[in-house]
Amino acid sequence: MSSIKEVAQLAGVSVGTVSNVLNRPDTVAPDTRLRVRAAIARLGYVRNGPARQLRAGRSRTIGVVALDLSNPFFIDVLRGVETAAQRAELTVMVFNSNKDAGREAGLLETFEEQRPLGVLITPVNDSAEEERLGRLIARGIPVVRFDSSAPHSHGCAVAVDDVLGGRMAGRHLRERGHRHIAFAGGPFTVRQVRERHEGLAAVLAPDDRLTVIPLPDLTIATGRLAGEEIAGLPPAERPTAVFCANDLVAIGVLQEMTQRGLRVPGDLAILGYDDIDFAAAAAVPLSSIRQPREQLGHTAALMLLEEANRPAGHEHRQVIFQPDLVERASTR
Repeated sequence: MSSIKEVAQLAGVSVGTVSNVLNRPDTVAPDTRLRVRAAIARLGYVRNGPARQLRAGRSRTIGVVALDLSNPFFIDVLRGVETAAQRAELTVMVFNSNKDAGREAGLLETFEEQRPLGVLITPVNDSAEEERLGRLIARGIPVVRFDSSAPHSHGCAVAVDDVLGGRMAGRHLRERGHRHIAFAGGPFTVRQVRERHEGLAAVLAPDDRLTVIPLPDLTIATGRLAGEEIAGLPPAERPTAVFCANDLVAIGVLQEMTQRGLRVPGDLAILGYDDIDFAAAAAVPLSSIRQPREQLGHTAALMLLEEANRPAGHEHRQVIFQPDLVERASTR
């Protein structure tokens, strides 16, 4: 492998100039930059990442713990994280807790050992992981929660107002004339599920009817189970609309309704949450409460970098985005 000294020799410059071209190219004259880059290309020079980190005394890696990578919502959030990381020339290590508290604890222990530049996480349980996240922070590893809140203002967090999202869903369905609405989601130990249900319930009138269909998970498969339960009710007892805690559940309900020959929205209006790409592409395009997914990830990463680069002057804050209603055929 070629060395930085060989690059400098071939380009006729100092090692410091080569370093500047690699790390601070704006400080080097354009002609010199071109000469150095030509030498790098000719020699096939590649920087030694671990050695660079040792010299700098800090990692160039961000650790991310996502709650559920089978949900496209988190993939979109990660796109925003990667955009910010690439601009800062950082590597992103992504792990999936799969909503398993034990797996999450093991990942956080690994981060304690590996000492990344910082950690982005959606905790399985916001309060239960306070002690372990606190240990990371005590070791000088910034932590930013995304799609989550920061209890007691310990650290930065980026989230969406899920109570407002639930209220928007309830208002939309009531404006369409629905007075018997189902809520399909779970488990209720998940903050987002609780708050979306809370927002829905808050806007219903005293004579409205709310049927809760608790689910063990938020997947297409559990959505089909919810659809089966709704379809199995006598027509007089059947809700006329269902608000699903995420779009995957909504897609499952739609599949079950279609298979049973029930019309959407004629027999059942369906409203999802997240507005993932599959919502618009469904057989009956799904109405959904949209979250700014990439913006959420990008903002969380920028907050993490800000704290990592200026720890002394950093002030923790929580950013709450507002969701939007996207109306499509499933509720018209």
